[in-house]
Amino acid sequence: MNLILWRHAEAEDIAASDLARQLTTRGRKQAQNVARWLRARLPDDAVILASPAARTIQTAEALTDQYRVVRELAPNASVEDVLAAVGWPEGIAPTVLVVGHQPTLGEVAARLLSNEEDRRSWAVKKAGVFWIKSRERNGDGEAVLLAAITPDLV
Repeated sequence: MNLILWRHAEAEDIAASDLARQLTTRGRKQAQNVARWLRARLPDDAVILASPAARTIQTAEALTDQYRVVRELAPNASVEDVLAAVGWPEGIAPTVLVVGHQPTLGEVAARLLSNEEDRRSWAVKKAGVFWIKSRERNGDGEAVLLAAITPDLV
């Protein structure tokens, strides 16, 4: 399976609630630029899952209107919540893109790529992407980093 972790783009600091925070003008541009990069590489059957936060939904909508909002991906979700939602390592689909939050996405990347159980989080810049592939090698499952990008690089 291909697992793509996409952090929401830049959002306003203040709103009625954390879930209501909207993308800034800069954030919309970031999301559009990264969406263009993703669109050129995503297979047609990719499944897109988004947190219920407005900023993640707006980030996903820069890519497509075909996404599912998953309550378990809300801010402060656990690594286990994300991995269960995507069905890692077999996957609910061959390619699953998660639009979510820090520190959760950084924790997922750290767990899969370092193969450690601790709670360290890798930094993921706003609108940044980690593209990770699961594979089997010598009878053992492993995760391989295929791409790590930021909106500044696309």
